[in-house]
Amino acid sequence: MTERRPPPSADRHAVNFSGSATLNDRGQPMNASDSPDRVAVGAPADGHVHDPAADRHKSARDVQSTYADVADRFARWAWLDRLFTGRFRRRQFGDARGRVLDVACGTGTNFPYLPGTVDLVGIDLSPAMLANAREELDRLDREGSLCRMDAASLAFPDDSFDTVISALSTCTFPDPVAALREMARVCRPDGRILLLEHGQSDVGPVARVLDWRAEAHYEQMGCRLTQEPMELVDAAGLPVVEARSAVLGIVTAIEAMPPAGQ
Repeated sequence: MTERRPPPSADRHAVNFSGSATLNDRGQPMNASDSPDRVAVGAPADGHVHDPAADRHKSARDVQSTYADVADRFARWAWLDRLFTGRFRRRQFGDARGRVLDVACGTGTNFPYLPGTVDLVGIDLSPAMLANAREELDRLDREGSLCRMDAASLAFPDDSFDTVISALSTCTFPDPVAALREMARVCRPDGRILLLEHGQSDVGPVARVLDWRAEAHYEQMGCRLTQEPMELVDAAGLPVVEARSAVLGIVTAIEAMPPAGQ
């Protein structure tokens, strides 16, 4: 991976790990229907995200429906994901420590790359994804708690985790900036936020192909193919410790930390 210069470097809430409820600001369980149907996609301070689909908004319900349809397919394709992204996941998450939260854990794709000593909690919006994640935990013969939860409204107290990880997920969040701020809120002040994301290529011909595919891909998968992960992290106010890119700039590995004094 090649190293990228971090951008300049921001809001702070809360169920037991076996539950699936998210709490609202009054501390009461919140159903999916309590969330707004449309959530604006977060954008950096300059108002510009380099993604043709960035001004399109899918609701949490839309995203959940999409991934209910593809969860089993994703699980069957796990070998292909390991082939193409396994080395990046291992490098990014292989030294996670302590109590670890995997945000949008999907079918458990990150689980094989986490140390066996961590106390693992995985959350995802999709029950179908979580069912496959449970099978992955069983396959690996490891312990872990799984909860259905919205990444933009994590039902954990402040400073709950030593490490927060997420891979290839901010592209599907209805409000990625809010989700990143939630990751920072639940991360301990001396903890680490480890992200592995995809975005626009820095190679002209490849970038043009991704631009051409972006709208259709968004319609099919709810994924903003060419978003800029570093811009989202900057917009969320997370100080970046290190950022590296690979695969013609498409893959970005980011280590960030919670903002001081949040």
